Amino acid sequence: MAKELEYYQTVERSLIKKYRKELWNPFIRGVKKYRLVGEGDKIAVCISGGKDSMCMAKLMQQLQRISDVKFELVFLCMDPGYSPANRAKIEDNSKKLNIPLTVFESNIFDIADRQMKNPCYICAKMRRGALYDRAKALGCNKIALGHHFNDVIETTVMGMFWGAQLQAMLPKLHSTNFPGMELIRPMYCVHEDDIIAWQRYNGLEFLACACKFTERTATRDKESESKRKYVKNMLKEMKKTSPDIEKCIFNAIHTVQLDTFPGWKDSGGEHSFLDNY
Repeated sequence: MAKELEYYQTVERSLIKKYRKELWNPFIRGVKKYRLVGEGDKIAVCISGGKDSMCMAKLMQQLQRISDVKFELVFLCMDPGYSPANRAKIEDNSKKLNIPLTVFESNIFDIADRQMKNPCYICAKMRRGALYDRAKALGCNKIALGHHFNDVIETTVMGMFWGAQLQAMLPKLHSTNFPGMELIRPMYCVHEDDIIAWQRYNGLEFLACACKFTERTATRDKESESKRKYVKNMLKEMKKTSPDIEKCIFNAIHTVQLDTFPGWKDSGGEHSFLDNY
């Protein structure tokens, strides 16, 4: 008689069975293509409590289990001032999914809430710095964030429309403030709709937004969120007549033809096609 699986085991099984094509395969493709995990790495998998970071945590656990490359994982959650209910939700889901969570506290929400301009930007920047700092203290050389394929596409389009620049989101980058540390995005090739489908299939309920001052900032700092929502809805409409529109944008940022651009920027500064005309 077959042994009945624990709940977390059925969730893990769904990643490599039912959602193998949608989640596991693109996850592995991204990890290999962008060389995100190396021998001897100690990676802090950053948990926010949302669907993306929780799905990433389970994918990383499975990768560690089967990979020939030996690496360590720490599942790191920063409590920047969550409500007791949200903190409990994160911890309960972690136990339910067999994710050994390491939690540390900060007062970032309170600091960001006092900012009159762009508190969400300040909060995000401070949270990343705090995660780098704690991960490094734990002996990690990388932090993993749960950004996915759609984040990459939407960020690229937002930069074009409102930032007047062609700028993408890299699958990995070196930290400028924490020498020796890297940021990796293991779900770079994973689509958001597939994460949502996996979540619903397993009856999982994650935090949609744990920010305690979201309501108070509804008219003060929702501009960025509304722009992302606008782009998300725009792409959804465009897919009705051009089903491959997102794939085309994704491929475009991998095949930039610099010799067709009148100007560009890099770490060396600004350049013009006239420099070598």
